[in-house]
Amino acid sequence: MNPRRLTPSMSLLIAFEAAARHGSFTKAADELALTQSAISRQVQALEAQLDVELFKRDGRRIELTTAGALYQHELAAALGRIRSATLQTIAHKSESGTLNLAVLPTFGSRWLLPQMHDFYARHPGSVVHIHSRIALNDLSSAAQDMHALICAGNGNWPGYIAHPLMAETLLVIASPDALPGHAGMRPQDVAQHSLLSVVSRPNAWSDWFEHNGLDHHILRPGPSFEVTSHLIQAVAAGIGIALVPSVLVRDELARGELVSLFEPMNSGRSYYLAYATRFQNLPSLCVFRDWLLANTNT
Repeated sequence: MNPRRLTPSMSLLIAFEAAARHGSFTKAADELALTQSAISRQVQALEAQLDVELFKRDGRRIELTTAGALYQHELAAALGRIRSATLQTIAHKSESGTLNLAVLPTFGSRWLLPQMHDFYARHPGSVVHIHSRIALNDLSSAAQDMHALICAGNGNWPGYIAHPLMAETLLVIASPDALPGHAGMRPQDVAQHSLLSVVSRPNAWSDWFEHNGLDHHILRPGPSFEVTSHLIQAVAAGIGIALVPSVLVRDELARGELVSLFEPMNSGRSYYLAYATRFQNLPSLCVFRDWLLANTNT
């Protein structure tokens, strides 16, 4: 088949898609700043090129045929991608030094932000807009309007490039004032305390109990928190004990405000810098990526 028949001109496709979306040649004409007759002629030209009837016509009324509806469905998605790509290209020059980055809130405040002064000292023309995302499990949803994300998982996200930053290890933490005898605690003694958690990781304690060969039935679930920083503050206040990523409590442990009760447990996850493949050559992302990877121990 002639390739030209399979690639109609953009003007014909845009006219058809607008008419199909509005169900009206007149409304499509208003949107595209054309006359109603111009839209009608372009749709007729498209039908002639495809040799397929796309609309049923009844006077001024139009209705998509089955073939027209299928074509409109596929075409709308394709045009959407083209428009998105065009917007990104237009913005590329004016915002080449700007990066929109989504980060887990506590990880961002306790690990990333303390290092950002070094980034800006090395790259004074760059701007990183940091956006908090409590849950980054669904990258396609969380990454909307974002160039990149710092998230935790297994790194297997189709359509994304993921650079490992560090493996995640979990610690059981407590307030030394609330648990004066913490030095002699055994794993089974954990069941005697209120076990705090974050809502995004409901199975963390179950995994820890299994790791230590303990019966799940002796679990005493305590309050849960949406943000890990609140969880850490609750532990410091003596409300209970918690299982948290070690990277998030380094300062509190160093100052003696919190204590680690047992050996760390590998969670099986790692922290990653991830971004959609279409952004891999964005200048602002390349600068940030290279700096981040050079300053991270994987």
